[in-house]
Amino acid sequence: QVAVVESGGGLVQAGGSLRLSCVVRGGIFSYSTMTWYRQAPGHQRDFVASITNSGTTNYLDSVKGRFTISRYNAQNTMYLQINDMKPEDTAVYYCQARWYAGTYWGQGIQVTVSS
Repeated sequence: QVAVVESGGGLVQAGGSLRLSCVVRGGIFSYSTMTWYRQAPGHQRDFVASITNSGTTNYLDSVKGRFTISRYNAQNTMYLQINDMKPEDTAVYYCQARWYAGTYWGQGIQVTVSS
């Protein structure tokens, strides 16, 4: 059974940094494209960044230069490093694992940036 678990969220001051982690259990991580989404209050869930199983990355234009997505296949873990945080980064961040047999979501983790 596949499980996707995010961690590392919390309250950060503007200008600060945070690293989110996403662990995928169930043996599919190394085959999966991994993606971070976020959903701010009253907004839809939006794409933030993705990384393929071969390491190709893609970012939302507005986060380029501040967000870095990475993965460590040996530990079934994906990361999102967020620097120079802004109040508009406040959202629930979701991790998604997608492979040919299905798509799996984490429960989401709150990130709040105070001004």
